[in-house]
Amino acid sequence: MYTFKKEERLCNKRLLKKLFTSGSSFLVYPFRVVHLLELLPSSYPVQVLVAVPKRKFKRAADRNLLKRRVREAYRLHKDFSLYSFLSKKNQQIMLSLHYIGNEIADYSVIEKKLLLVLKQLNKVYGEEIN
Repeated sequence: MYTFKKEERLCNKRLLKKLFTSGSSFLVYPFRVVHLLELLPSSYPVQVLVAVPKRKFKRAADRNLLKRRVREAYRLHKDFSLYSFLSKKNQQIMLSLHYIGNEIADYSVIEKKLLLVLKQLNKVYGEEIN
């Protein structure tokens, strides 16, 4: 239930290219979210990519800290906020979470903003089918 396995991560270069060329995006600071409805080779309803830019965070330790915090918040909230909704509609999406903030945010801030991102995705994909 509260896992984040390799199959849930977006690694395929062909799928990444498709996501960034034809995907839709929105902004919930400190995240820029790119998403695309797509039939995926995985059995999971979502494959996600977490990115933190080297341009803003020069030290790898800072980038890794932010990625860990984002992945942890996603891992804890994906089932209730996103997976159950997409599984009912039998949809699969690709998702990219880019951290665009200028400072290292606390986990509580990241968690709160990620919940807003998941709520926005529910709204987008709820309207698409109706």
